[in-house]
Amino acid sequence: MMVLLFYNLALFAVLLVGAPWWLFLILTTRKYRDGLWERLGLRRPQLQSRRPVLWLHAVSVGEVLAIGRLVKRLEECLPGYELALSTTTRTGQELARERFGASRVFYCPLDLPWAVGRVLNQLNPRILILAETEFWPNLLSSCRRRGIPVAVVNARISDRSWPRYRMLKWLWKGILRALTLVLAQSEDDALRLAAIGCPAGRVHVTGNLKFDLRSAGENEAVRLLRKVAAGRRVIVAGSTLDGEEEILLQAWKELAAQRQEKLMLVIAPRHPERFEAVAALLQQSGLAWCRRSLPPELGDYDAVLLDSIGELASVYQLAAVAFVGGSLFDEGGHNPLEPAQFGVPVVMGRSFENFRAIVKPMIGARGILIVNEEQLAPCLAGMLEDRGAAAEVGRRGRAVFDQLSGATERTVDALVSLIRQGEGTQ
Repeated sequence: MMVLLFYNLALFAVLLVGAPWWLFLILTTRKYRDGLWERLGLRRPQLQSRRPVLWLHAVSVGEVLAIGRLVKRLEECLPGYELALSTTTRTGQELARERFGASRVFYCPLDLPWAVGRVLNQLNPRILILAETEFWPNLLSSCRRRGIPVAVVNARISDRSWPRYRMLKWLWKGILRALTLVLAQSEDDALRLAAIGCPAGRVHVTGNLKFDLRSAGENEAVRLLRKVAAGRRVIVAGSTLDGEEEILLQAWKELAAQRQEKLMLVIAPRHPERFEAVAALLQQSGLAWCRRSLPPELGDYDAVLLDSIGELASVYQLAAVAFVGGSLFDEGGHNPLEPAQFGVPVVMGRSFENFRAIVKPMIGARGILIVNEEQLAPCLAGMLEDRGAAAEVGRRGRAVFDQLSGATERTVDALVSLIRQGEGTQ
């Protein structure tokens, strides 16, 4: 395919020109060294059984969390198969190893022909399942040549990505013909996917797996924070991005000055590499604060830095009110369902295009409060002051969460059917 030839020539040119820079990053930065041999296809995933393999790829933490119930249900429905899971990021790798077991979790190969080929030879998967929109030309092309079905689950094209995909649809059209089954989050996503080249007859709407998120309940972080926060009402600010923590700290100070009751702010930055920067902000704030990673002695703390991975969803259950970050600036927002599942009232900024399919029904049901920077502190104060109104917002958000579930079962049914069809042709 001519498009693939040009893609590989461009890829090799970039690698050749950038080789000194990549070598420098590998030598000086841990995240570029981690899993390097697996990324190059030189280290085999250490699976524990000889069962036929289903390869499921999730890029990072968000995708790993989204596929948790899917993995469990596939294992229940297909006990004769071994699930192998790959990620792209180090944080995703750490969480996947913790959730699913290190022996079957590995780094996805770089989209180089030889690296992809070696991993496919090692795994010989019966199917490749991609979470969301991880479209790598060499990976898809190699699967097509080998007759390996490729399914995409929880597929979406965000508003931010849509113009780029549309501009390059001439490129994607040939590549996406390799897809066997595409399970989209929404009708809009299905239309966009078909418009850029996914075979229309293979695109189906099964819903958003993130609607089926269920917290594991109490974990160590919840138990610790429950003790630390004793006697205080908790505001949990999750998935915050650069600039939002300063706004939250200012809002917290306004709330603390206005109210008689004691409050505690739990801040969970979205990206682990920002933990230290947020720690510095807390240190400068003058608040009494502690880290989750250094379990403190019980004391009178104003704030806690949740510097851990994969614990936020459970910690939301402690909140009197939750703020979902990535939303005060033009960043697209994060998932409000994590607090909504506990009936916690959710406050979010006006940038939520990455989660529109979730936020819009919540807005329609009056199960979420959308604010700008100036409205944040008054909104939080209102939820803390009027417990009845806060409980009603939380109840409506939880009702939306319950009504829109079921994507996991629809996705499992479609994947099992595809895999069983493949068994009949072998």
